[in-house]
Amino acid sequence: MQLPAPRGPLTERLFAELARPPHAFGPPPAGPYGDRHSNQHGDRHCDPCFGDEDAQLALFVCYELHYQGFDGVDDRWEWNPSLLALRERLETWFEGWLARRVPRPPAPPSREVPRALAALVAADDGPSLSAYLRSRANTAQFREFVVHRSIYQLKEADPHTWGIPRLLGRPKAALVEIQSDEYGGGRPERMHAELFRATMRGLGLDDSYGAYLGLVPGVTLAITNVMSLFGLHRRRRGALLGHLAAFEMTSSLPNRRYSQGLRRLGGDAGARRYFDEHVQADAVHEQIAAHDMCGAFAAEHPGLTGDILYGAACALTLDRLFAEHLLGRWREGRTSLRETDAEVTVR
Repeated sequence: MQLPAPRGPLTERLFAELARPPHAFGPPPAGPYGDRHSNQHGDRHCDPCFGDEDAQLALFVCYELHYQGFDGVDDRWEWNPSLLALRERLETWFEGWLARRVPRPPAPPSREVPRALAALVAADDGPSLSAYLRSRANTAQFREFVVHRSIYQLKEADPHTWGIPRLLGRPKAALVEIQSDEYGGGRPERMHAELFRATMRGLGLDDSYGAYLGLVPGVTLAITNVMSLFGLHRRRRGALLGHLAAFEMTSSLPNRRYSQGLRRLGGDAGARRYFDEHVQADAVHEQIAAHDMCGAFAAEHPGLTGDILYGAACALTLDRLFAEHLLGRWREGRTSLRETDAEVTVR
């Protein structure tokens, strides 16, 4: 993957540093990411999802060094102290925003965690992006949706896999069971990331990893960044499991609708296979995630039940913001992607 174009002084500075061999560098330019109390009054210009795309992209790039990295960027940057110091500042900024934007659900007794997760999901009243894509979206809009989703889906499951070495016993086995399905049960062609590539090809899109990173807005980056935030910190392992549970518990019906929408628009069985696979797989995964994974983890760590519910709430909140962004832009007759010259490659 190539580094995208910078979106402000922070990414300009960061990308210039990354182009050189690993070295110590000083503090980045001043910005909201340097103040843990920034945006306390809801200033949209400092909002991690919508206003400060410069900082959100910088955080994504810092995290991506733990995944596939970037062409021309030395792999030794991954654990460079200056890079990690910048990442810590960005994480503090992002965590502060999440704490203000996502109400922390009450911590239930450990035995009630599966039921509390189900109630939290049932109470979510965000707009239905899947219903729109099933019945009303045109081909250009469906392609945009797939472009947004490609930022995570082409590395599907990887952020949650960080949790495996941080668990023991039953919750660990449950997470491995879910992840094994995500990775195709040992068959590369059945990996969900590979199935998503087939969807992209069926829509005439570039299926290479990170091809559209420069086109997606901050809210799309935030969806992936929150998974990395939870996955890369052991202290956030409860939130990571709750996030995955919410992810699985809200997947089966929407994916059925995505498949129906793509079929309406002429998508063949190969292009729809990714969505069809998730209709069945995630109906099973949601039970494993809620009971065998989160329920068992809560029984072992009753003090972390609140973290489990908080991780789920973060997933639901960001999905709602994502849906609001896409549907709002489409209602206005505008693209949901960043309006750059590269837009023509999608539309």
